[in-house]
Amino acid sequence: MNSLRHVHFIAIGGTGMGSLAGLLKARGLEITGSDRALYPPMSTALAGWGIDVVEGFHPDNVLRRRPDLVVIGNAVRGDNPEALAAIEAGLPYASFSDALFDLAMASKHSLTVTGTHGKTTTTSLCAYLLHATGRDPSFLVGGIARDFESPFKEGAGEHFVVEGDEYDTAFFDKTPKFLHYHPRTLIITSVEFDHADIYQDLDAVKSAFGQLVRQMPEEGTIIAAWDHLHVREVVENAPCRVLRYGLDDSETANGQAADFLATRIEADARGTSFVLKAQGQPDRLVRSPLFGHFNVENVLAAMVALQVLGVELEESIKVMSAFKGVKRRQEVRGSVRGITVIDDFAHHPTAVGGSIEALRARYPQGRLLAVFEPRTNTSRRKIFQREYAEALRAADIVVVLEVPDEPIYSATGEVTELFSADELVSTLVESDCAADSFSSVDAIVSYIGEIARPDDTVLVMSNGAFGNIWEKLLSAFASEAKPRPESR
Repeated sequence: MNSLRHVHFIAIGGTGMGSLAGLLKARGLEITGSDRALYPPMSTALAGWGIDVVEGFHPDNVLRRRPDLVVIGNAVRGDNPEALAAIEAGLPYASFSDALFDLAMASKHSLTVTGTHGKTTTTSLCAYLLHATGRDPSFLVGGIARDFESPFKEGAGEHFVVEGDEYDTAFFDKTPKFLHYHPRTLIITSVEFDHADIYQDLDAVKSAFGQLVRQMPEEGTIIAAWDHLHVREVVENAPCRVLRYGLDDSETANGQAADFLATRIEADARGTSFVLKAQGQPDRLVRSPLFGHFNVENVLAAMVALQVLGVELEESIKVMSAFKGVKRRQEVRGSVRGITVIDDFAHHPTAVGGSIEALRARYPQGRLLAVFEPRTNTSRRKIFQREYAEALRAADIVVVLEVPDEPIYSATGEVTELFSADELVSTLVESDCAADSFSSVDAIVSYIGEIARPDDTVLVMSNGAFGNIWEKLLSAFASEAKPRPESR
């Protein structure tokens, strides 16, 4: 594909699609794209890279200019008029995953980060650590890495760090995306049921991860989260070396203890510290700017992966404290009148519970108000109704956006049982957790504007734009701070 001059992206607004578009634009290629609608941070990023996006899908978007390659995102359905026009016209086309590997990764050592949770942060950590220790990696991550203010980078080093999603590749290729990245080093952070629109059950998810493990080369390495039962199960017959990491209470599974352990975990205003125990090595103190036990696991996974790539633990430890994190992962959007608004991508109940635990450690003073939008295909179903209640009850006050009465796409059968915000609220109230649900963002903003007080932390959890609720909350708090005119 060295003769490429013009690449067109169908559904360019996805994080991966937009990031690859930006990487190719930086190489000097002409990039065009189309999508239904965009929202920050990707809309802002694409505009900053000088990539114009046509709103809506239309055959003319590909037939008029006839690009050298059409990249079709996994959000595109089989009846998309633009994709159909490209295929019927005989234009070269590829899935995002294949285009990424062929155009950017094939000549590099692939470090692929997978798992139900923690992929974006761990991928960003690996990229940052390689960069900060002078290795100049390439990377593509499913978020804006704040150390680079970008979701991608093309470096001169030998490594490409990529976030490996288990979602399917395209309407014409139903294999998981991570199978296309051919990792030589693989991180598996967790394996849980998610993506109910394409996976029937947990066994189907485990089967996908199992296939990835079986494809590993004999000289490769898997870094496995040993605290997680399903991770242990999918790596059981790995054809390559497996390095195990976990927290202090990691169990010995199949007679094997973790090779790398985080012990004596403590949080303070600066972040989290822990003592790293590695077999045959002296204990080391690690300080991370991140909060939450799940982020200790992410840090540990990244450090182990970097050691596999030739970066000694001491090197990683020296630069770890300067890591800036990822946008939309415990991101502070602002603070007004002592009320702090946090933006977090959590949407699976395990991630929701982990984010609440992390924010408790980060802001021990005041109340924690958790605002949750059940927006994903899985969260809009009844699958995790009980688990969401268990995760959210750790907050002081819970506010839930009611699920819209809209059809839910599913390749696994008709969706008949839907998530109920009312049932969630009732369950939480019965367990002495204050909770309420609202049908609109403005109603939520009005309610929180009335009850929030100094030292409160408002944790907003959504994987979407959520009506720009963060800025609306900060504006509401600022309005409350203004002196009211005296009545006449």
